[in-house]
Amino acid sequence: MNRNLWLLAAAQGLFLTNNVVFITINGLVGLALAPLGWMATLPVMGYVVGGALATPLVARAQRRLGRQASFQLGLVVALLSALLCAWAVSLGAFWLLIAGTVIAGYYSANGQLYRFAAAELAAPAFREKAVSLVLAGGLIGAVLGPNLAVRTRDLTEVPFAGAYLALGVVALLSMAVMAFLRFPPAPERAVGAPEGRPLAEIVRQPVFIVAAAGAALGYGVMNLLMAATPLAMQVCGLPFEDVALVLEWHVIGMFAPGFFTGHLIRRFGVLPIMGVGVALNLACIAIALTGVDLHQFLIALFLLGVGWNFLFTGSTALALQAWRPEEKDRAQAAINFGVFATMALTSFASGALVTTQGWTWLNLGSLLPVALLALALLWLARRRRATHNAA
Repeated sequence: MNRNLWLLAAAQGLFLTNNVVFITINGLVGLALAPLGWMATLPVMGYVVGGALATPLVARAQRRLGRQASFQLGLVVALLSALLCAWAVSLGAFWLLIAGTVIAGYYSANGQLYRFAAAELAAPAFREKAVSLVLAGGLIGAVLGPNLAVRTRDLTEVPFAGAYLALGVVALLSMAVMAFLRFPPAPERAVGAPEGRPLAEIVRQPVFIVAAAGAALGYGVMNLLMAATPLAMQVCGLPFEDVALVLEWHVIGMFAPGFFTGHLIRRFGVLPIMGVGVALNLACIAIALTGVDLHQFLIALFLLGVGWNFLFTGSTALALQAWRPEEKDRAQAAINFGVFATMALTSFASGALVTTQGWTWLNLGSLLPVALLALALLWLARRRRATHNAA
């Protein structure tokens, strides 16, 4: 890990602090302000819809401004959107809160590129480890996020307004970290030089299809269950401190494996590690279906986090095989758009399903995307085996 990778890992941790606080409080704030109960997770959905809408804007900013300036622009948006959300909560304005989370999605679209930027800061032989270790920086968010939400919940007279204000401070800290980062300059492109293959050709590659499916469905299942957890635990009568504890261990599960996931991918291959991620998702669902006590929520969400890490790190490593350097901005934007679109759907579905059908049916419904992802991995493994045998 060189100095720039450590700084990027710190930026990743502060980015995840923002995400964890949003997930911890947005559903509960939404439930308190929404006209109807099924609308409770619309503020969570607004965050990921904003990320999807911002994806092409971020890709354009990355091309024109470079990594560092574009990332700093995302942090400015993070600061302003946090202040807007605090104002909305103070006014009790549900739709203004959603507008604030949509705007905050621009920062989320930026932060999703930190993992790809990590690969550019390391030698080719260490790209998987660089991605994995920068993702491990999310441990900062695992510890800081839930505790920040608990300690700032009643910081002001209006519940949770202080938490949004605290996120403004987190954005300022991240700006300071980003100011010391140095990214390699983008290669000079000669006038008339080819810009790579059309996007339609890139996304038709089997390796791209499975990488995109792994990122989108892995994130989608994780988001479906995680966004619903605070609501489900509140319905079960568990206190907010227990909600924060469960989400803390969930995010530890998401990012602690980052210290060794890259090594496992280098040793065993990317598809087997993604397969373990699928198995961990199934184990999470099985435990969640056994009951609704604190320990069941805790263990299920921890396994969900580890499964996400294996799937998301593996998908990122797999995706690096799908494009040439001059194609990266378009290809990365396409993958992130798929992630955000899936998260938008699952953010809405999580609130609607858990408040109308209950925690059990929500978990049963999540079996479908897990099964689809397992089939996608088997399909690519068989294609690669057939190609190898033919050679």
